[in-house]
Amino acid sequence: MNWDDAEPTVRTPIDPADPEPTRVLPPERPTAGPVVPPTPPTSTPAPASSGAPLPSPGGSAPYRQAPARSVTQRSFGRPEPLESGGFRPAYQGQAWPTRQPTYTPPPPLDWHQQQARAYTPAPPPKGNRTILIAAIVALIVGLIAGTGAAVTVVALDNNGPIDDPSGPAIGVGTDPKIRTGSVSAVAATLLPSVVQLNVEGEDNSAATGSGFAIDTAGHILTNNHVVAAAAKGGSIQVVTQSGKTATARLVGRSPAYDLAVVQVNGLDAPSVQFGQSEQAIVGQDVVAIGSPLGLAGTVTSGIVSAKNRPVTAGGEGEISYISALQTDAAINPGNSGGPLVDMNAKVIGINSAIATVRGAEEGQSGSIGLGFAIPIDQARRTAQQLIESGKAFYPVIGANVDMNFEGGARVTDVTAASPASRVGLRTGDVITKINSQAVDSAEALIVAIRTHRPGETVRLEFERGGKPRQVTVTLGQQTG
Repeated sequence: MNWDDAEPTVRTPIDPADPEPTRVLPPERPTAGPVVPPTPPTSTPAPASSGAPLPSPGGSAPYRQAPARSVTQRSFGRPEPLESGGFRPAYQGQAWPTRQPTYTPPPPLDWHQQQARAYTPAPPPKGNRTILIAAIVALIVGLIAGTGAAVTVVALDNNGPIDDPSGPAIGVGTDPKIRTGSVSAVAATLLPSVVQLNVEGEDNSAATGSGFAIDTAGHILTNNHVVAAAAKGGSIQVVTQSGKTATARLVGRSPAYDLAVVQVNGLDAPSVQFGQSEQAIVGQDVVAIGSPLGLAGTVTSGIVSAKNRPVTAGGEGEISYISALQTDAAINPGNSGGPLVDMNAKVIGINSAIATVRGAEEGQSGSIGLGFAIPIDQARRTAQQLIESGKAFYPVIGANVDMNFEGGARVTDVTAASPASRVGLRTGDVITKINSQAVDSAEALIVAIRTHRPGETVRLEFERGGKPRQVTVTLGQQTG
């Protein structure tokens, strides 16, 4: 039997009194909703007698079922009218239907939009979106961290070797090279040349300081106040970076510049290279090396904070006047005599003094970031003089000045036949400049003069009776 959705086969009624044939559906197609009786065929079939045989299914009888309304589509509007003949029972004895067709109201105008919104999920709130993204990121990070932790635990729990024995050896690569110009490179170059000095005097006085080798003959340059205790007897012990100890002899010293030279025969320390302190610039990097508080081979770093600082230094009863390099590299007691070097490992100064907080007890203060070094240009000249003759010379003008006066250097006494007396300086004159460099105190004048050599000429500007004057002085010489 062939099934056709559009034209199902029906049985032709034999007698008009028989019930109207109903639509026959295939068993695999369930019927939804009430059965709609078909419309009688438009053409009249051939009259059949009571004994006529039934037409075979699928025959050529001119019969067609009225189109039925889809039962899967929602219907709106007025109810469908019944057939023109009213209710027609499908079989004999069928009861009259009591339920009347219900009215279905028409849909709202935006029904399709409502249906679309019903099937479209609303976007998540903005705040929730941020939280969601953060949660996802945290989850990913957690998974990665968890995986790493798991791998670590497995590796640690493994009793066998972690690395592949067939691979290259680890931890035995080439030696790392020290970068040129770094603090470590400077330290590696200079540390073998720096020594520690342990000084004992005949009067049981003691001092500890630093020094550095300046030639191949075993000469060591240091501060005068480090070795002053042994000037009239005592001992000077030198300890090299390698730990070797030797006894040194005092070659000469200069209280005026706070410099001294000692010598060790067969010194096991290479000599340093001198730079030029005159070419040092404020802000350049420097390294200080020495034995602060007896800690040999200590390295600190900083910058040149200032130049030409008038500083007084030296031991008890021996005042030195220095036109110093100022640095913020840490310098403490015991650093005295050690080198201040640039980043080319060349010595540009000798660490000699530190500023202290007012009221601090002597020997109890430490670095506050204000250290001072003797410029190597001056130290080199003095060291050469000490090695050659055991003595050093410094320039003078032959006049004393008031150390308590401010606003210049006021002359208190002029030595006879001195350079100052030859140019006409008198007691009471106030020197305000030397070679156009301002002078605001007696220390400033002394320091400025000692930056020159004996025999050089300088121009002095001064005031006498409120009137400015100017003279040119040829510097004299004094031993010390």
